[in-house]
Amino acid sequence: MKITAIETIRAESHPNLLWIELHTDQGLVGLGETFYGAAQAEAHVHAYLAPILLGRDPRPIERHWRAMIPYCGYVGTGAEMRALSAIDIALWDLGGKALGVPVHQLLGGAVRDEIRVYNTCAGYRYVQNRPAQGTDNFGLPEEAARGEYEDLDAFLNRADELAASLLEMGIGAMKIWPFDFAAEANRGLTISPAELTKALEPFDKIRRALGDRIEVMAELHALWLKPAACEIARALQPYRPFWIEDPVRMDHLASIKDVARASTTKIATGETLGGRAQYRSLLELDAVGVLIMDIGWGGGLTEARKVAAMAEAWHVPFATHDCTGPVALAAAVHFSLHAENALIQEMVRAFYFGWYGEMVTDLPPLRNGLIRAPEGPGLGLALQPDLKRRPGVTVRRSAL
Repeated sequence: MKITAIETIRAESHPNLLWIELHTDQGLVGLGETFYGAAQAEAHVHAYLAPILLGRDPRPIERHWRAMIPYCGYVGTGAEMRALSAIDIALWDLGGKALGVPVHQLLGGAVRDEIRVYNTCAGYRYVQNRPAQGTDNFGLPEEAARGEYEDLDAFLNRADELAASLLEMGIGAMKIWPFDFAAEANRGLTISPAELTKALEPFDKIRRALGDRIEVMAELHALWLKPAACEIARALQPYRPFWIEDPVRMDHLASIKDVARASTTKIATGETLGGRAQYRSLLELDAVGVLIMDIGWGGGLTEARKVAAMAEAWHVPFATHDCTGPVALAAAVHFSLHAENALIQEMVRAFYFGWYGEMVTDLPPLRNGLIRAPEGPGLGLALQPDLKRRPGVTVRRSAL
């Protein structure tokens, strides 16, 4: 079997997303995905990675992963690593299809049949058209365009009702980020008593209405300097959050240790790191309660195996990040079923029940707060047959 063509697919409606298809001489197609900087990652695929892969047997994935590591751009989650990650996911999809087995079986087998999810409380258009999140990009639609799961608006204004609706679906954990407005007002230097009180209101509403019936994660989006992050961590403690995520930027890892010491709440972080060496440095701090990795950013499934195994050696739970696209979610679910120390799977129900189904043929089945891998070999899904022909969709191809 040989790779005969590599296609990248981008849609104007979701410009942050990049899909990759690896075509073979046996008619099998492997599907991958990454998010953010789609045009930059696409350029790296065709200029650098395509010459490495075209004409090669796709099945020796580890060999290809090593060959695709560039001289520079292999640390972090820049365009080179995001492109590599999407290709790697597609190689695993191809490997599963070639053997007729799901990706989690190819990884070494599943240790569980399903895993519980938490809902990241974004709206349908969250981070859809802009390169980053922020108060100017919450994606809040006009009133007439609101849907049933406009969860970002809900957590900002009706957090108790939102939590109750999640419990009705069997989803027992949720993630919210009501602190961002204050960070963006002064670059995360400080948070005033009034701002802190306002930001804590959603947590207070949830605990008053539902007690401890639902877990709540606090997302800080790495917007804060260390003193303010520590203050927020202390203020959150009475509300017993499940974790505090990304309190500071990950360009000085030792700051994580200081924030962790400010509160008994565990710190969850790591999604913006790329490659096992950065995760090793983070684990060596002995300050992280949950290690998070985005498979579509940090090196694909090949690197996720090593990062999760390393976390297990440190006795640290592992969780895959997904607030991006449907292919990355499927890859993450396959991995979460396989990894012994996988704790919980992130999802966005506004995406899952909204636009995800418009892009791919199948989704990981979700029932009563538990998610499992799609049926079928490889990832168990493909792009919708008409996607490449839709208006505003661009396909670029490198071929033998």
